[in-house]
Amino acid sequence: MSPLESFIAAQIKATGPISLAEYMTLCLQHPEHGYYTTRDPLGAAGDFTTAPEISQMFGELLGLSLAQAWLDAGAPAPFTLAELGPGRGTLMADILRATRGVTGFHDAAELVLVETSPTLRTRQKQALNGFAPTWHNQLTLKEQPLFLVANEFFDALPSRQFIRDGAAWRERVVGLEDNKLAFGLTDVSDYGFLEHRLADTQQGDIVEHSAPSQAIAAQIGHHIAAHGGAALIVDYGDWRSKGDTFQALRAHEKVGPLTGPGTADLTAHVDFEALALAASPAAASQLTPQGVYLERLGVTQRAQALASRLSGETLEEHIAAHRRLTHPEEMGTLFKVMALFKRGTLPPAGLQDGT
Repeated sequence: MSPLESFIAAQIKATGPISLAEYMTLCLQHPEHGYYTTRDPLGAAGDFTTAPEISQMFGELLGLSLAQAWLDAGAPAPFTLAELGPGRGTLMADILRATRGVTGFHDAAELVLVETSPTLRTRQKQALNGFAPTWHNQLTLKEQPLFLVANEFFDALPSRQFIRDGAAWRERVVGLEDNKLAFGLTDVSDYGFLEHRLADTQQGDIVEHSAPSQAIAAQIGHHIAAHGGAALIVDYGDWRSKGDTFQALRAHEKVGPLTGPGTADLTAHVDFEALALAASPAAASQLTPQGVYLERLGVTQRAQALASRLSGETLEEHIAAHRRLTHPEEMGTLFKVMALFKRGTLPPAGLQDGT
C-alpha cells in the first residue's frame, strides 16, 4: 500500500467514508504525495497530452480570439490576462506569441497564472521567459477587465456523484472493503442543489456535481459582468451532467480510479450548463465542439500555411496534429468550448451568443 493510500485508509477508518470530491482532492493536491504536486504529468513521458502540446495552432487561435475580444471592448488598459491551470506554460506562450502584433495588447496585459504545482510553475517560468507573470494558488483579480483562458482545468476539480433513488439520492463515496479502497453508497437523502435534476433523471441515473467548479465560474462571471472582458473555457464534457464520467489516466491508459492513489490523473466530465448558470450575470455562448470552433477561427488555413514550410516526417506529424485537434473521432467533438462575456456585447470570435 502506497503512503497516500495508507493515509486515505487511515482517515476512512477514523472518520468514515469520504466523498469522491474529498478523494480527488487528496489524490491530486496532497502536499507530499499528490499527483499534481509531485510531477509533470504532460506529454509522451507523462499521463496525458493536452491540445497546446499537440500543436501551436491551438494557442495561436485562442490568443487571437481573446485579442479580438479585447479590441472589441475598446482595448482597455490595464487588463488581466489570466490562465487557469497553465500546464507547462505552452498555451500562454503561444497566446503571447500570436498577439505580439496586436498594438497595445502586451503593454496593457497583466499576466496572472493560477497554478498550485511547484513542478509546473517551474516549467511555466521557463516557457514564459521574458514576461513577468504573477502566480496564485487561487484566482485573485484586480478590479479591471479580465480576459481568461481555461483549457482542461475544470475537469480536474473535485466532483461528487449522486445516484437517483426514488425522489431522492444516494451519494457515491469511497470506503474500505477488506482493508482496500472500495466504492459505496450513503443512505437516501435529499439534496437541495439537485432538486431540479429530478425532472430529467430516473431511477439509477448518476449525476455529478462540482461545487468548486461552480464557485470559480461564479467568480469569473461576476467579475466580467462588473468590469468587462471574456473567458474561454475548453474542456471535455457536455451541456448537462448525466452518467458516471469519473476516470483515472496513467501513461495514457485508463486505469481503476481507486488504484494507486496519487499516481494517476483523476477527472470528470464538465457540466457546462452548471458553469453557465453559476456565471450569471455574465452571458454564456452556445456550447460549441472544439473542431467547429477552431475551423471558424481558420485552423485549416493556418495549418496549410504552416504545412507549406514542412516536409517528410515533420509534415506528417503536423497533419496528424490538425486532425487530432479537429476531427470528430479525435478531440473535435469530445472537447467543447464555451465563452463567458459581458451581457450586451458580442461573444469572442468563433462562438455564438447562447443567452
